[in-house]
Amino acid sequence: MVRIRLRRTGSKKQASYRVVVADQRSPRDGRFIELLGHYNPRTDPPTFEINRERTQYWLQQGAQPSDAVKQMLRNVDLTAVPESDAEAA
Repeated sequence: MVRIRLRRTGSKKQASYRVVVADQRSPRDGRFIELLGHYNPRTDPPTFEINRERTQYWLQQGAQPSDAVKQMLRNVDLTAVPESDAEAA
């Protein structure tokens, strides 16, 4: 299964994250399919930038966002597949 999740970057105690599409079996910082954006929790307020078109494409292809990414997508009004479509599938 393909997941949209965070990949940790940055040095020790200076974490920032990249939002990537990766196979569920890949390690957290391992191989990924596509880079979608980045998240920096250390800024005030935290910055979150994402490529909306590519994210929507991957959601339509069936990629499942992780819990953290799902919350971030809700905050930028980019939700998973609409519920009416999900019920029909």
